[in-house]
Amino acid sequence: MAPRPGLTHLGASGEANMVDVGGKTETERSASAEGYVRMQADTLKLIRDGNAKKGDVIGTARLAGIMAAKKTSDLIPLCHPLMLTKVAVEITEDPDLPGLKVSATAKLIGKTGVEMEALTAVSVACLTIYDMAKAVDKGMEIGGIRLLEKTGGKSGPYRPEQG
Repeated sequence: MAPRPGLTHLGASGEANMVDVGGKTETERSASAEGYVRMQADTLKLIRDGNAKKGDVIGTARLAGIMAAKKTSDLIPLCHPLMLTKVAVEITEDPDLPGLKVSATAKLIGKTGVEMEALTAVSVACLTIYDMAKAVDKGMEIGGIRLLEKTGGKSGPYRPEQG
C-alpha cells in the first residue's frame, strides 16, 4: 500500500507513523469544534431543571470535555502530547433539536495543531451527556461533530465552506 499524497501519518510502505514536528516553527494555534445531543423534550427539561439522578449533567459534561482534550494523545494514536494553554467547553440548550449543543475551543503555542483536542472535547462532552441521561432516554442521538475553525501553523486558517 503506497502512501497517498497529503496523508502525513503514513510511511513509505504504508505503515502508520507519528509525524516529526521537531523542525516546525512554534505558532499560536487554536481550533474550535461543535456537536449536539438530540433528546426528548422531557429529558432536556429534566437536565435543565437539575433533576437528573446522576447530578449536574451540563457541569459534568463540560468538565469531562476539558479533561478529554488534555488526554487526547492517550486516546488517539499518533497524536502528540500537547501543552494546552486553554480549553473551553460550552453547552447550550437548543429547544429546536430538542437537546444540547456542545462547542469546544483548544489553544496553545506550539508546533502542531489542536484540532483533535477540540474534537475530542466535544465528543466526550456529548458522550457524558448521554451517559448521565441514558436512564430516562436511551434514544438520544449524538451528531454533527465537526471542526468549525482552526488557526495557526503553516497551512494557515481553516473554516469550512458554509452550505
